[in-house]
Amino acid sequence: MTLAARWARRKITVVVIFSAILYYLLSSSYSKYQIDTIIHRTKPEVVWEYVADFSKMKKLNPTILDFNIIADHGNLDHWKYSVEYTERLSHWPHSRNTAVGHFSVRKLPEAEGVNSKGEFKMSYLNEEDTFCQETVHYQCPFLFGRFCRREVEFQRTAIMANLNRHFKQLV
Repeated sequence: MTLAARWARRKITVVVIFSAILYYLLSSSYSKYQIDTIIHRTKPEVVWEYVADFSKMKKLNPTILDFNIIADHGNLDHWKYSVEYTERLSHWPHSRNTAVGHFSVRKLPEAEGVNSKGEFKMSYLNEEDTFCQETVHYQCPFLFGRFCRREVEFQRTAIMANLNRHFKQLV
């Protein structure tokens, strides 16, 4: 084998290894985050109606700057809508993210509580309090895992705190 052939073989090997490492660092995997809260003296149906209306999300999530409903159909039993929204990132406020979210909102039988497709569940804790639980499955490149986790934690914690604050004012 000539020197040029060995050099080309090494070069190809380095490029393949570098590409594999880069792919691993930038590839996305799903992670799970779960948070819950108790909303006192409020029925799950009332909380569900509030959360199901995306226009309230601007009050609940401090990172959302603007949104536009791009599709909307269904009825009171099963309502579906899509929203394009722009948000600033809490840990990198000069950067903005635009995304499209698809929501499926339906009321389940009382024994199951109230649930939306996005895994935001509301159920009776007792006769007058509501237990809320949100489970988020998010995708993030391995290299940015900690950054994405902090972003999800910030937003979900703020949403639950603002939801509690809103209903505390009504009591």
